[in-house]
Amino acid sequence: MSKRVIIFSGSIRSGSVNTKLAHAATAKLADMGAITTLISLGDYALPIFDEDLKEEKGQPENALKLATQIADHDAAFIASPEYNASVTPILKNAIDWLSVLKTEKKPFANLTVALGAASPGNLGGIRGLYHLRAILMNVGAQIITEQCAVPGAMDAFGEDGSLTSERSAKMLDDTCKSLLEIAMIGRGKG
Repeated sequence: MSKRVIIFSGSIRSGSVNTKLAHAATAKLADMGAITTLISLGDYALPIFDEDLKEEKGQPENALKLATQIADHDAAFIASPEYNASVTPILKNAIDWLSVLKTEKKPFANLTVALGAASPGNLGGIRGLYHLRAILMNVGAQIITEQCAVPGAMDAFGEDGSLTSERSAKMLDDTCKSLLEIAMIGRGKG
């Protein structure tokens, strides 16, 4: 049975190399037989997380919509930029809101997640993935060991959106393959 994988970028910036990585991961996962859903966090605008706001106005509708989207999938691939060696504010804010929702099914509980990052620098955004890994583990996600870091990202993607570096392409391939294999024994047993 095909696994349902949700893919998104931790950036909503126009021309984001991490959004390009999310597109490349979507194509790779679809080629491997996954049922893919590519979303943008920009379609789920949320206020800055604030306990007082939550108490006063309740759960934001977009947080509930995003939680439902994620919960309906067996696995996720998150392409996250590195901001000051950590995660982006939009991604952290979304995770914070989703972690406190009062819903029947917690969106990240036992969700198999693969991480990727693309950066103009030589490390490919990998420092931010350490923080993202810790945050997601804290909210119940099962993070796979393999991850994809794409250095020199301004020149890393071909016209068709695929990765031009053999090394980066292999990392993405290995990460996507592992994601699907581990998702088979995870939350969405098929």
